[in-house]
Parts: sequence; C-alpha cells; structure tokens
Amino acid sequence: MSRVQTGLLDGPTPHAAFGLLWRWRWGIAAGAGVIAVLATFGPAVLLGPRVEVEMASRRDIVQTVVAVGHVESQHRVDIGAQLTGVVADVPVVEGQVVKEGDLLILLDDKDLHAVVDQAEGALSSAQSRFRQIQESTLPTAQEALSQAEANLLNAQKTFDRTSKLQGEHFATTSQLDVDRRDLDIAGTRVRAARLVVTINQPGGTEYQFAQNEVARAGANLRSAQARLSYARILAPRDGTLIFRDVERGDLVQPGHILMNLSPAGEIQLVVQIDEKNLALITLANKALASAEAYPVKTFPAEVVYVSPAVNLQRGSMEVKLRVAPADAPSYLREDMTVSVDIEVARKKDAVVLPLRFVRDLEGAAPWVLKVDGGHARRQPVKIGLRGARVIEIAEGLAPGDRAVAPDAVVADGQRMRAVAHE
Repeated sequence: MSRVQTGLLDGPTPHAAFGLLWRWRWGIAAGAGVIAVLATFGPAVLLGPRVEVEMASRRDIVQTVVAVGHVESQHRVDIGAQLTGVVADVPVVEGQVVKEGDLLILLDDKDLHAVVDQAEGALSSAQSRFRQIQESTLPTAQEALSQAEANLLNAQKTFDRTSKLQGEHFATTSQLDVDRRDLDIAGTRVRAARLVVTINQPGGTEYQFAQNEVARAGANLRSAQARLSYARILAPRDGTLIFRDVERGDLVQPGHILMNLSPAGEIQLVVQIDEKNLALITLANKALASAEAYPVKTFPAEVVYVSPAVNLQRGSMEVKLRVAPADAPSYLREDMTVSVDIEVARKKDAVVLPLRFVRDLEGAAPWVLKVDGGHARRQPVKIGLRGARVIEIAEGLAPGDRAVAPDAVVADGQRMRAVAHE
C-alpha cells in the first residue's frame, strides 16, 4: 500500500502568489487614498475651517437716522372768490406755474363797472360842492361880513352923533330912535354875516359837512373799485397750481375753494421719526435726502421743526426739514415720496467695524467673534455711534483686531483660518 505525503514547499504555489500580489496592490491604493484625503481635508481638520474676517480700523463715522416722508411746501394757498358771481374766464390750467399778479379767474363784472361809475359821479358832485364852499360861498360871505361891519361902523357913528345932538337939544328923540334902530339892524346883519363865514370856513358845519360828503363819496368809490377788483382773481405769489375746481360759466360764492396754489421758494420735507430716536433729533441737524423717483440723486436739507407731541397710534413724531431754494432739485413735486438720512452725531478717528460683524447688536450685551491666534473667541464689545454701514466699537476691540463674519460656521473656541473680507 502506498500513500502520498504532502508538506510545505520553499515558495508559494502560483495561485497563492497571485493572491498576495492582489492584496499588495489594494494596500497601495488605500494608502494613496488616505494620503489624498489628508492632503485635501487635513488642514480643515487640523487647522479649522476657512472663515471670512474683517479688521477693525480707525476712521471718521457719522451716525444718521433714516426716515421716509414726503415733499410739502411750507404752506398752500387756497384761492376762492370774495363775492358771488358768474365765471367769465379761467385762463390757467392745473399744474401751471404762475407769477404773482397773473390772472387766474375772471368774473362777469358789468354790474360792478356800473356801480363804480355811479360812485365816481357821486364823488364828483361832492367835490364840486366842497370847491363851491371854498371858492365861492366862503369868499362871498367874507365880503358880506366886511360890508356889514362897515355899515355897523357907520350906524354907530350916526347914532353917536345923533345922541350927542339930542343931548344938546339939536336932535329930536324920534331921530335918535331911528338911528338906534339902524344901529341894531346893522349889528344883526354883522352877526348874520359872521355866522355865514363861520359855518363855511374850515371847521365850520357847512365846510365839515361838504368835506364829509367828499370823504363818504370817496369811500364808496373805493369800495366799488375794490369789489370790481374782486372780479379779477389774481395769483397772490409765484407758485404752481396743484388743484383747480372751477370752469367758465360756474356760479361761485365766497367760502368755496376754487384753486390751490403751492408757492414757489423754500420747500420742506415732512417725515415721521420713531420715538426711540427722539433724543437724537435736534433743530439744525443736517440731512441728505433723495426722492424715491430719483434714488441716486441727493440734495441737502436741515431740520427746522420737531413736533412737541408723539403720535400715539404710530409711536412716531413729525419732523420737518427745510430745503433751500438753491439746493432744491427741479424734479421735486408736491407730495413726492422722499428718504432722508439725518445726521445726528459725528466722530473722528473712531474704531469701527462693519455692522453685520457685531452679534446681538440690538441686545443688552453685543459681542463679536474675535480672531485670537488660530481660534475664534467670543469678545463682548461696547458700541458707540452707529453709521449706515459701520459701527463704532467703543470698547472690546483695538485697531487691527479681526472679527469673524456672522455667517461663518465656527463656534467660540474653535480653531479656524482667517480669510480677509473682500
């Protein structure tokens, strides 16, 4: 009986050698993969993620309060009729620019002209009567007085002579009585003449009456002329007609607004400011404004009014800003929507950081993630002035310190690699 004895050979069989080769190749591939992963993700694992950072720097900062409002003239002029009448003509249209004194509305004025003519006639008659007193009645009365005084003097002399002769028995009593009567008549005529002179001279009743008649007739004429002028409704000042509610043939009456005029010159911007900013807004604050229709164009303005009361429903207060005529753009229109940035504070050489890099900005304890070596560290900060895009860091950061962007996925104390914000 025979048997076959097997044992280990000095080298592998062909099949075993192929297996070893296969495992060796997979080992090399796996090692290469590990090396590739480490090359790709090793820095992120070992050094932390790449995060955007911003460096705190020194610069001037301006704090502003932003508000939205509208354009409004300082006042608007309501135009109406001062008397009842029929409209004869309306030579202007809504939106037209007018000058002071331009005709806006013409009423039918035929009856008014007739009243003026009557008043002119009455004045002419009163003036003629007054001139008659000055030029005729008074001089005639003065001449009559002079003649009466002369007659009185003669009568007095005659009476004195007759009285003397009668005392010497050369004249009769009846002759003396005649002379006394003539003397009394002469005296009466002097008194009458003097009265006529008195009432017709300045300050006398006839003179005063005639003078008053002239004044009364003149007043009536001026009143009639004024009513006639009311038929021509004129522009009280330069401006733009922003409303018209009258047509030819309309019957108009006092108290009805026919037109509305926006005067030319200084305009103002009326905005609503949140009451939390009340302490920041003061008179003479400078501002930069822009119209919603022309957002890239700006113009200066100045705070001239701050409402003493807060609107309870809105929780806001009304603020008015003056726009000087030289600064007012030609495209501004009544009630146009505007946005204003009101400068409320300014500081030079402040430590600033972009607003978005400060966390919990509206909270009680704002903070930033500060770059500390290769780590992100939570750093409390005290904020100062707040600009449109940057904010003052009053305490907590120094110029050159870097802060991590708020959208970075990195926690307090985590390793990181800083990438400058572009």
